[in-house]
Amino acid sequence: MIIGSVSENKSLEKRISITPEISKKYIANGFKVKVEKGIADHLGIKDEEFVKEGCDLDTKENILKEANILLQMNFPSEEDLNKIKEKNILIGNFNLNNNQEKINKYKNKVSIFSLEMLPRITRAQSMDILSSQANLAGYKAVVDSFSLFKRAIPMMMTAAGTIPAAKVLVVGAGVAGLQAIATAKRMGAIVFATDVRLASKEQVESLGGKFLVVEGSENLETEGGYAKEASDDFKKKQENLILETLKKIDVVICTALIPGKKAPKIINENMINNMQPGSVIYDLAASQGGNAAFTKADEIVEKNGVMIVGDSVILNKLPVSASNLYAKNLFNFVLNLYDKKNNKININMEDEIILKTLVK
Repeated sequence: MIIGSVSENKSLEKRISITPEISKKYIANGFKVKVEKGIADHLGIKDEEFVKEGCDLDTKENILKEANILLQMNFPSEEDLNKIKEKNILIGNFNLNNNQEKINKYKNKVSIFSLEMLPRITRAQSMDILSSQANLAGYKAVVDSFSLFKRAIPMMMTAAGTIPAAKVLVVGAGVAGLQAIATAKRMGAIVFATDVRLASKEQVESLGGKFLVVEGSENLETEGGYAKEASDDFKKKQENLILETLKKIDVVICTALIPGKKAPKIINENMINNMQPGSVIYDLAASQGGNAAFTKADEIVEKNGVMIVGDSVILNKLPVSASNLYAKNLFNFVLNLYDKKNNKININMEDEIILKTLVK
């Protein structure tokens, strides 16, 4: 049974779906692995490293035609999809909201698994691409925003006077938000956080952050552990709380997302107008519209002295680390599909992981 992976558009996506280390694990489990020549040259990983672990190098066209399981990051082009053998398997992070029309066209030809739909259950944690990638994104957002902020981050006491610690607000305390809190705290900032899920309060405080509690708030968390949309009353109370908080905040990290919907607008124009000049808003929700007013994907906008950074491809700045984690997630997912004894794929619809990720 052949596992394959081909190059993506490197101007848009620098991550890869299989690494030499992980290809060795596939081969140890009885798979044959084929990767496109030069698939990881841009990461400093040469073809020889794949060959050393037992992989075959081939052309994109041959791999698309021969692979029983194709591992990718993004949904392939129609040209590539037309070359994939019928009844084979395609696995990746396919952003169903943006690609629904294309996916519907091919879902009867191949079995498509989109791993952003994984259920939040213990058994799926090793396959959780959202968590592994968000963890890196939260870290990198803090590092990049601090590099743009024109003052020191930790408190410094010198003979010439004291420099106060920077104050950071993290909007959304999911995986990315919690890593942002931990990173900002390690670098000496005073950190505040807000989230619609009350369960986040304990996690935020365990990392040394101060959780902003909306008066009379309800727990807006789905059974699957994701945030759900807030009521108008909650939004108004949250708006007033954030408005007052932002007057003293230096750096804001936005990470709030609602699965299947546009990102909630949490920081409005009035709030930005009341922030201190020189402040930075780093919006990780930019690809879904952003949490802040004026956010533009992959642009820096300045309003009243406040820098608003929209980053939709932040993991292209950490492609080696992101690829290593993503490849491990995919490997664990494939093993869950694979009946090693009979050397075949078993799409068991009684398995919640398979049921939730298979595009129907």
